[in-house]
Amino acid sequence: MSYKIIGDSCTDLTPDLKKDPHFQIIPLILQVGNTQIIDDETFDQKSFLELVKNSSESPKTACPSPELYKEAFECEEDQVFVITLSEHLSGSYNSAVLGKKLYEEEHGKDSKKIAVFGSDSASCGQLNIAVYIQSLCQASLPFEEIEDKVRAYIKSMRTYFVLESLDTLRKNGRLTGLQAFFATALNIKPVMGAESGVIIKLDQARGINKALTRMADIAMKDAGDTRNKVLAIAHCNNPERAEFVKQEMLKRGIFKDIMITETAGVATVYANDGGIIMTL
Repeated sequence: MSYKIIGDSCTDLTPDLKKDPHFQIIPLILQVGNTQIIDDETFDQKSFLELVKNSSESPKTACPSPELYKEAFECEEDQVFVITLSEHLSGSYNSAVLGKKLYEEEHGKDSKKIAVFGSDSASCGQLNIAVYIQSLCQASLPFEEIEDKVRAYIKSMRTYFVLESLDTLRKNGRLTGLQAFFATALNIKPVMGAESGVIIKLDQARGINKALTRMADIAMKDAGDTRNKVLAIAHCNNPERAEFVKQEMLKRGIFKDIMITETAGVATVYANDGGIIMTL
C-alpha cells in the first residue's frame, strides 16, 4: 500500500524530509499588519522577523481551508495521514477533518484511507509524529494499527519550550487560562510545556541558558528511559542554542535519534527570534 503524510505548515520538517515525496505541506497564511505571507517554501525567516520587529501589530495566522486539504487527498496514494497543530492553537485540525468529509462525500469512504491527527503539539512535535508515521508505513503495518499506534504516541509525547518572549502568544490569546508572565526586567524566562495540547508553565529561571538547562532537567525526569525515544529540537534563528540543548540532553540520556530543525512561518510567529521548542 502506498502512503502520503500531510502536515500543515507548522510541521517543521528537516531539509531531507522536505525533499521526500511521501511528505506534503499545506500552508497557513501569516499576516503582519497589511502584509500577508504564505507559509510555504518561499518563506524567508529573517525578512519575516524584521517585518515583525518593525510592526506595531502582533502577527496573526490563518488556517488552511478545508478545500486545500481535500485537494491534497486527490492523490494516487492509498493511505493518507494528516498531522496538524494542536486544536488549542489553530483551526487547522478542524479544516483537515472537514476536508476529509468533503473528499469522502465526493469519492466514497472506501476510496481511500485517511487519518487526521491533532498533534497536541506544534513544530518539532509534528515532525516527531511525522517521522514515527513514516517508520510504521515502512514497516508495512496495517492502516488501522498505524492509526492506533500514532494516537498512543501523541498521548505519550511531551512538548517543552523556552522563548525570549511570550508576548505573541499572549496577544493572540494562546495563553488561555494562564496568567501572562512578565519578568523582562529581571531576565526571568519561563519554561513552558503542553498538557493535552494546552500551554502550561512548568518552571522558570533567570537567563535563557539556565531556563534551557531547567527544561532539559524536567524533560528527562518526565521521559524515564529514553533509549527508544526520538528527541526533536526546533529553533527560531538560533542553531547554536539548539545545539546547546542537544548537548544538555546528551549529558542526561541516550536517544534513539536526535533531529534538529528550523521553524518555518507559523512556529516563527509564536516562538519569536531565538525561541526553542523540544519534544520527546
